[in-house]
Amino acid sequence: MEIIDIIDKKNQVLYQCSKEEAHQKGLLHACIIAEVIDSKGNWTLVKQANNRQDAGQYVSPVGGHIRAGENVTDALARETLEEIGLTNFSSKFIGKAILNREVIGRKENHLFILYEIYSDQIPTLNHESVSFEKFTPAQIKQEILSNPTKFGQAFHFVLENFYEQLID
Repeated sequence: MEIIDIIDKKNQVLYQCSKEEAHQKGLLHACIIAEVIDSKGNWTLVKQANNRQDAGQYVSPVGGHIRAGENVTDALARETLEEIGLTNFSSKFIGKAILNREVIGRKENHLFILYEIYSDQIPTLNHESVSFEKFTPAQIKQEILSNPTKFGQAFHFVLENFYEQLID
């Protein structure tokens, strides 16, 4: 059972509980999210497995819960290794925003803590993703306009809150 910190809107810890309880009750907790960008400026996105939120859609390649007491840097490294197998990368903090939604029978109330990861390594996907694809920023912008359902709701949220230039 994964234990996470329940936080207020200022990211101050209130108490701990299981991830499952947080999703049942819609309690606010932090998640690390990262966009992977290569040296040519291409974004790597992953297609979610059918049993995941945003199933069959492209999303940010790194996204996961920050464990109770875990710092953001350690969570970024752990989730990046677990989800796409990368260990050698540089990163930059982009920002924070709260996503509140109901999906696959649970209430997600997440403080997204967004980073960009810079790496030319080929990802090694875990069971949560079925494939990956590289997109130029221009391709993302075009696909968002012509085929918005290609991308998951969480990725739309990231673009709307941090990369408005890709949805204008």
